Amino acid sequence: MKILLVCLGNICRSPLAEGIMQKKIKLYGIDAEVDSAGFEPFHTGESPDERAVKVARINNIDISGYRARMFQLADFDRFDRIYVMDDNNYSDVMRKARNESDRQKVDFILNELYPGSNDVVPDPYYGHLSDFEEVFDILNQATECIAMKIKTESRK
Repeated sequence: MKILLVCLGNICRSPLAEGIMQKKIKLYGIDAEVDSAGFEPFHTGESPDERAVKVARINNIDISGYRARMFQLADFDRFDRIYVMDDNNYSDVMRKARNESDRQKVDFILNELYPGSNDVVPDPYYGHLSDFEEVFDILNQATECIAMKIKTESRK
């Protein structure tokens, strides 16, 4: 299973989700690959936001070495699932989709917790450390659902 996590700048939500998912893959011995990407070029090559790095570190996850990258058309070929954080991310990814197969790979990450809700993960960028902690908790729950789903499917 190959999973891509997408947010706007790839410096807050998606790198947190990637780090959390990486930890769960190791913890549960899941055979999976995880990456993250964004849609705005202004952070390409940058490290995650220092508040995201701090919250991850508090939770024994190191995302300091991650670097922001742009979503690419080839991501549809490389990944089995593409999880987005909000409505704009969903629209951005769907606009790039070439066909129904591409579109079937895309979903809101919180639909793993609340199926069909299309709930969004709030963007903590203009907030405080507490906003990053809240986002971490939300993503931790969603990635737990994803990990359990992968683990269950791999047993079949």
